[in-house]
Amino acid sequence: MEDRIKESLIALMDGIKRADGDVIAGQMAVLDGYLEQARGVLHPQLVHFLERRSYPKALMFLGGESGIPAGSCGGRH
Repeated sequence: MEDRIKESLIALMDGIKRADGDVIAGQMAVLDGYLEQARGVLHPQLVHFLERRSYPKALMFLGGESGIPAGSCGGRH
């Protein structure tokens, strides 16, 4: 599931760069569906990012990056 989420996030970010509203809307719907399907098995931090539509942070998390900046929630999960 994480691989599919990552692919969708990459497609979403590409759609944002190209200002392609159809791709953006479609990928956001796909990500919402993945979250609904797999909420119970996904890492809680990934769920947090997807719920709050912090898509760049979700992509960083899936890429294994460290130092993901805390948002307005102050990094509480």
